[in-house]
Amino acid sequence: MNQQPPTMLIAGGAHSDVPMIRAARSLGYHVVTSGNRPEDPGHQFAHQVELCDYSDTAAMLKMARRIQPSAVCPGCNDFAAISAAEIAFELGLPGHDHPETVATLHHKDRWREFALKHGIASPRAIGCRTPAEAAAACQSLTWPLLIKPVDLTGGRGINRVDRPEQATDCIREAFNVTRAGRVVVEEFIEGSRHGFTCILRERRPVFWFADNEHYHLSQWLVSGASAPSALPDNAIRRLRQLTCQVAEELHLVAGIFHVQLILTPNGDPVIIEICRRPPGDLYVDLVRHAAGVPYAEWIVRAFAGLDLTCVAPANHVHPVTRHCLMTDAAGVLQKFEFDSVAASKIIDQMLWGAPGDIVSAPERHKFGIVFLKYADAAEMERLTPHLQQLLKCQTSAN
Repeated sequence: MNQQPPTMLIAGGAHSDVPMIRAARSLGYHVVTSGNRPEDPGHQFAHQVELCDYSDTAAMLKMARRIQPSAVCPGCNDFAAISAAEIAFELGLPGHDHPETVATLHHKDRWREFALKHGIASPRAIGCRTPAEAAAACQSLTWPLLIKPVDLTGGRGINRVDRPEQATDCIREAFNVTRAGRVVVEEFIEGSRHGFTCILRERRPVFWFADNEHYHLSQWLVSGASAPSALPDNAIRRLRQLTCQVAEELHLVAGIFHVQLILTPNGDPVIIEICRRPPGDLYVDLVRHAAGVPYAEWIVRAFAGLDLTCVAPANHVHPVTRHCLMTDAAGVLQKFEFDSVAASKIIDQMLWGAPGDIVSAPERHKFGIVFLKYADAAEMERLTPHLQQLLKCQTSAN
């Protein structure tokens, strides 16, 4: 009698989750996707779909008890990471930190508190449970400030506050969108923005990769990333040291450790966010194309508790940009208009937008993701700042 393959639950099914879904299949798992949007493209690659809101930990745990997976992997969302860790804890599955540890890393106020306690460079910040506390925090920190919900990603609910009279509305907006009922007020840090991602084994990074972040209309929503990074070697060394420090303090299990940071004008890396789940918008494929490693497979192997001796540093990083196709204005998408030189650099893409799509929030609306590979770093540096114009998404008024 044929033995049934082991089941892996993916807490998600969106476009960003496709690489992990494919990797889980290639590793021989019966893949079950979740999420609460049946139209998400990742579901078509799964063996089974169990629609469930991954931000509802109790509902996800109930579903997991029913399907009894042998492994669980979060999708590219902090809520998914928190739910996946709770499922792993309750069902005794490998590959995940304790849920309290996951909450410390993924909730902005808890991470800031941890960083301050352990001397890790992070913005000075105050966590707040009420608007009154947030207003008081604004008076205790150095302006300009950022006001953020503690539990959302992609720039949602974030505002920069330069003057006291701006604070009330921004505090109200952050409290309106947070699900945890908490916000953080923190000092604004000047500098260039980057990502640093690695795979931990025995609480040490055995593979690492860094990028330069790009932004479009919103200064809080990453719209692209390029590698090799402009981070100097001493900053990379410092990030590896900080990674080891956090991993030791929190007793982290093997697997992905991803950092968003700002490099200050004096060359110091300041950690803004940390997550222990795959970054969104096909970031894992940026790593695959640039570093030539099966990053999605390594991530899935870690969450399944499988052996990671296959993980090793990259020999070389090719110049590659991950670019999100976005428009400059609200309206109706008419067409994609790609410059021939830029288009010739595209080596991979995932498009889900089409003419006729209605765009109400151009600062967030994405039509797809393309990856461009360049002849050298100089060509990447020349073309990347202009990709929004070279790979244009034409919209007209409604």
